[in-house]
Amino acid sequence: MSERKLLPISQPISGTIKIPGDKSISHRAVMLGSLAVGTTKVANFLTGDDCLNTIKAFQALGVSIDREGTNVTITSRGATALEEPKQPLYFGNSGTTARLMIGLLSGLPFVSIIHGDPFLTIRPMDRVVIPLKKMGVSFVGREDGTMLPLAINGGSLKGITYPLPVKSAQVKSAILLAGLFAEGKTTVIEPALTRNHTENMLAAFGADIHTNKNEITITNKQGLQATDVFVPGDISSAAFFMAAAAVVPGSKLTLTNIGLNETRTGIIDVLHQMGASIVIDNEQIISGERIGDITLTETGLRGIIIEGNIIPRLIDEIPIIALLATQAEGTTIIRDAEELRVKETDRITAVVDVLSTLGADIQGTKDGMIIHGRTELSGGNISSYNDHRIAMMGVISSLIAKAAVVLDDVSSIAVSYPRFFEDLRQVINK
Repeated sequence: MSERKLLPISQPISGTIKIPGDKSISHRAVMLGSLAVGTTKVANFLTGDDCLNTIKAFQALGVSIDREGTNVTITSRGATALEEPKQPLYFGNSGTTARLMIGLLSGLPFVSIIHGDPFLTIRPMDRVVIPLKKMGVSFVGREDGTMLPLAINGGSLKGITYPLPVKSAQVKSAILLAGLFAEGKTTVIEPALTRNHTENMLAAFGADIHTNKNEITITNKQGLQATDVFVPGDISSAAFFMAAAAVVPGSKLTLTNIGLNETRTGIIDVLHQMGASIVIDNEQIISGERIGDITLTETGLRGIIIEGNIIPRLIDEIPIIALLATQAEGTTIIRDAEELRVKETDRITAVVDVLSTLGADIQGTKDGMIIHGRTELSGGNISSYNDHRIAMMGVISSLIAKAAVVLDDVSSIAVSYPRFFEDLRQVINK
């Protein structure tokens, strides 16, 4: 446990910071680079625990991966050269690694055993296991092979057409990665747009993949070829600093080279709707992803309703959006976010508990929450729930609290943002 006492600040947040690389893209760059023939160089890779576990998994599969700081070099002879792992593959706390790797390992002609930490072990994998069984994969594990630890007997897949029952980029990605190895076509039909990093990167690595509105089709006709990848700054990590600048009086903050993929920018849309002042400059496209600089200036916020198809575009940002709502005039209602119940923790319960403890007027619902603002936050003892996004929300809340906030454990922040406190000190001049 790594307890931290956090004090309010008395000055505005200001300056310019570079946010670490996007976690979703870092995972996928290692996965596809390991399946591709040749040498892939990844720049601005996120060195958080989750992504480092993905590297270790592919090293255990026989791939040569070298890292110097945030630069990663992957040398692979392609998917056919991957080796059966001699030991179970450990995915830590990463649901992304687990679900995507279940899809990928399903296509490989050997047995893989995967496991994670106690929190990943209780997260449901049925949403990827069910369609993969339809493709011909067999699983052995708890709850009829739907929970980790899990043994995967891969190979000999057949393509399917699968309408997604949930709005989940992880499920979509798992099926598409399995489709790289399947006989015939594999088509995923989305009920709503979810993050499309997998599709973008598969295309960049030369896969036979086609998108038609909400249908994505992939075949095994083309093997992947190595390509270089630049990882933009993670907008989900940037969201915590955007929120800080939005609620600390007098603040103005610029975040550089942030990923602006339209499937991830729901947080920007919400901030605009709440009345925040946001300017985006220096937009460009690198490695198939749009990036740019975001400048946010503190203004008053107002409550809004957040629901429907925007939810998949900001699902990871809802905890920090809830904090924003406590400082907005009026009521904010968040609906259609039941996916939060199966994240690193039940994030609806966690957010309501933490913010209620700090004095917020917030109620949880089965698929979201209702927040009445504007409320003054007090200090107090709060739990991180061993969830990096809950922990960072707690830290940002301490900036505007009236007394010290004591967070029981900040170690989970290293999962996605190893230098979080260093960057925070930079912008609050401590």
